[in-house]
Amino acid sequence: MSLDLVCIGEPLVELNQTRPGEPEVLLGHGGDTSNCAIAAARQGIRVGYWTRLGADAFGDAFVELWRREGIDASMIPRDPAAPTRAYFVGHGPRGHGFSYLRNGSAASCMRPEELLEAWLRQARILHASAISQAISSTACDTVFRAFELVRAASGIVAYDTDYRPRLWPAARARAIVNEAARQATILLPGLDDARALTGLDDPDRVVDFYLGLGASIVALTLGAAGALVATAERRERLAAHRVRAVDATGAGDAFDGAFLAEYLRTGDPFAAGRWANAAAALATTGFGAVAPLPTRAAVEAFLAGEAGR
Repeated sequence: MSLDLVCIGEPLVELNQTRPGEPEVLLGHGGDTSNCAIAAARQGIRVGYWTRLGADAFGDAFVELWRREGIDASMIPRDPAAPTRAYFVGHGPRGHGFSYLRNGSAASCMRPEELLEAWLRQARILHASAISQAISSTACDTVFRAFELVRAASGIVAYDTDYRPRLWPAARARAIVNEAARQATILLPGLDDARALTGLDDPDRVVDFYLGLGASIVALTLGAAGALVATAERRERLAAHRVRAVDATGAGDAFDGAFLAEYLRTGDPFAAGRWANAAAALATTGFGAVAPLPTRAAVEAFLAGEAGR
């Protein structure tokens, strides 16, 4: 069976503090590209995921999660020497914050020669992020090799510039992200990350910068201000949807997955942006990165309800 989308990166077990100041945490799953894969699968497309997992209980939990979501994770190697890692989400007056326990993760040990070329080449779209590259030099090389294989098979490369300054120096991040952006057809930056990486504040200047590097489509998320979708010929600003938000963890990943799924369905980046903007809003209405990711039916119902107001 061919795959519509393959995502590559680092999955992380999530420990989410649902009440500020309280010791109780909600155990879940995270990692930006894994979240994206699940968000896309819930929109009804065929998705595969590739990484390295530890030969441990956390790794087993991810395999079971992807199985339940209908994601092909059959080609993922298990590492007996490196663990599947985790992160903690805390909530306070300034929003949510993250603490990571990711050093030496199995995913950071991924290598280009482990990629299964025939499996990867079947993907219509390959998606990775800057985090997928920041976790180690071999992971960075693996992502670039995956880009090469998919592009050679006439597939599309999608890339999220998700920037974590604790993972790598700014100068290296800019060089790697800009090179990845040059190889991508669809670029999915967030405004805060783009400001740090490009030095530009204005959303229109940001999308101009990334279009200038060679991307055909730039879908720039603007947080509470919505999103901006642009091609060389046209751009459209999308207002944020009003929802009762409780946790923004994974909202950007929800946008990515829904955007790619809808783009594959319609071939229209602006329709994909409108759809993804709604999906991202819904993803903020529950705790955790995965549980609130909406299904296609949920997005349809939400947009129908807004149209009926």
